[in-house]
Amino acid sequence: MSTDPVLFDTFASADGCWHNLRLAPGLFEAGAPVEQDAPACIAVRQGRIAWVGPHASLPADCAGLPHHDGRGMLATPGLVDCHTHLVYGGQRAGEFAMRLAGASYEEVARAGGGIVSSVRATREATEDELFAQALPRLSQLLDEGVCAIEIKSGYGLALEHERKQLRVARRLGRALGVTVRTTFLGAHALPPEYAGRSQDYIDRVCSEMLPALAAEGLVDAVDVFCERIAFSLAETEQVFQAAHRLGLPVKLHAEQLSNMEGAALAARYGALSCDHIEHLSQQGIEAMRGAGSVAVLLPGAFYALRDTHLPPIAALRAAGVPMAVSTDHNPGTSPCLSLLLMASMACTLFRLTVPEALAGITRHGAQALGLQHEHGLIAAGRPAHFVLWPVGQAAELAYWFGSRPDCTIVRQGRIARMSRHGRD
Repeated sequence: MSTDPVLFDTFASADGCWHNLRLAPGLFEAGAPVEQDAPACIAVRQGRIAWVGPHASLPADCAGLPHHDGRGMLATPGLVDCHTHLVYGGQRAGEFAMRLAGASYEEVARAGGGIVSSVRATREATEDELFAQALPRLSQLLDEGVCAIEIKSGYGLALEHERKQLRVARRLGRALGVTVRTTFLGAHALPPEYAGRSQDYIDRVCSEMLPALAAEGLVDAVDVFCERIAFSLAETEQVFQAAHRLGLPVKLHAEQLSNMEGAALAARYGALSCDHIEHLSQQGIEAMRGAGSVAVLLPGAFYALRDTHLPPIAALRAAGVPMAVSTDHNPGTSPCLSLLLMASMACTLFRLTVPEALAGITRHGAQALGLQHEHGLIAAGRPAHFVLWPVGQAAELAYWFGSRPDCTIVRQGRIARMSRHGRD
């Protein structure tokens, strides 16, 4: 049994009336009309939001709660990082240098680098070592306002090592008091011992690895890397069928390097999300719209790979497909630990508007994890997950990049961080 310290237990309750706030447009549901930039309040009782709206309309049963002066800060929902590979061994700075010298992503992979190099390091590390390496990464994301996060496996590629990654993800959530959604990504790459035997490996993923890990309560969703250098459409569908038999939702690394029409396949299985999607076709967009799948944009990988093929943002917008934004934190192609930086890059590189980017790291990020009823929106009845930012307008959250705002963070009904601006 884990003996990790539960660091979050030391944080103070957030119960009370958080007043003198401004509410970020489009990211709250108020109990009474709130004029833009007018003073508002968020009442928290027993760790849940009891009221959101103008202070003058505060219900009588909330008026007696302790008061916390927000000092004019901007309130948003807690941030949601909906696509990460946070648990792994080692790092891959050398491959970064190779790519800068001209090697392509595919050339790095064929030379024995890429995902397989992280597999070696992850297999060599103990569970405790992986936990110790991942803890500061997650802490850095949380300090910037992340309140829910997805953590994928996929660097073990064998039952014992995939289990090790997923167990660490669960431990991280307990230790730091953050909502963690685990995703089994056993079909991430072909392990060396299965070279030339892709079908044999997928058979093992479906018949042994996934059922065992699901039975242990370690899997919240199932993902596949569907690409020329990874797994085919037929192999992807085999994994989706195995997930369906176990009642697990699916998602997909789709259309990153080429158009495999993986998004359309994923949509037929009701995928929570299709991620990367630089080469997404109109057929894929229509299928995603019909299935309610979220398009997860990953500008960190786009930037690190020096890609030039933009995701079809205008077509996604026209179709009404929700767009989330995530760090895609991983050691090879997006070693990023700032979700706000990704929001900024989604605006500058992908041409999202500021409201789209902020919805992407809150409301739509939550939807991509199936957490839309608990995260991503400030509304009465929900758990208290919100962030108070010392900024004049919401656009500053995407405008300033390379800085970390001195924010107040309420996570799981507790004060996880208190800004200097909010202290008496």
